[in-house]
Parts: sequence; structure tokens; C-alpha cells
Amino acid sequence: MIGTLALVFAGLAALLHVYIFVLESVRWTKPATWRVFGIADQQTADATKPMAYNQGFYNLFLAIGAAVGVVLWIVQGTGDVTGRTLLIFSLGSMVAAALVLITSGREYLRPASIQGTFPLIGLVLTIVA
Repeated sequence: MIGTLALVFAGLAALLHVYIFVLESVRWTKPATWRVFGIADQQTADATKPMAYNQGFYNLFLAIGAAVGVVLWIVQGTGDVTGRTLLIFSLGSMVAAALVLITSGREYLRPASIQGTFPLIGLVLTIVA
């Protein structure tokens, strides 16, 4: 049961980070997207596009790591350490990134909690399972 919940939260974390990738690397200069990130105008969105593009791929790579960890855990079973190790690394990195975001300022507490909640729950459940 705990293992299944760990996989569910890891999967949700992966999906969320794919969504963040799409926002940052694909849709960054769209007004609806840059407003979500607190960007004031199109000129600023255009100027920050390379940074967001790069950052989005970090999120994608973490999502891929979590997704592969989920698949390995399912295919190889809970006794195999490969999937669990990959999940701990990927989910731990997502949690660490959320904590770093908090250090950027109090206004980032909400986005950090959105970014870090699924991975944190998944990480704890993965370790406990």
C-alpha cells in the first residue's frame, strides 16, 4: 500500500515537472504563461527566455528520472533497489529545488510548495516503503 502511494505521488511529481517544462521551455513568451511567473511584460519575457528554456529542461530531466524510477520499481518489484534509488534521487532533487526557490524570497513560498509537495510526499513514502 505504501509502495503504491509512493508510486502515485512520484508519478504526480513527474507530471507536474513535465508541465513546468512546457511552461518554461515551450510557452514562456506567451502572456498567460509569463504572468503566472510574475513577469511584467513581453520584453522581460523575451529577455529571460534563454534562462527559462534551460530551467525547463532541468525540470524535464527530473521528471524523466522519476518516471523511469516508477517504471523500474513496477517492473523489477519493490525488492530491487534500482527504481527506488532513482526515485530517491529524482524526488530528492525536486524537493531540494523547491527549497532553493524558497531562499529566493518569501514571495516564492507558494510556487515552491506547489513544486515541492508531490515530490516530498513521494520521497518520504519511497523511503518508508
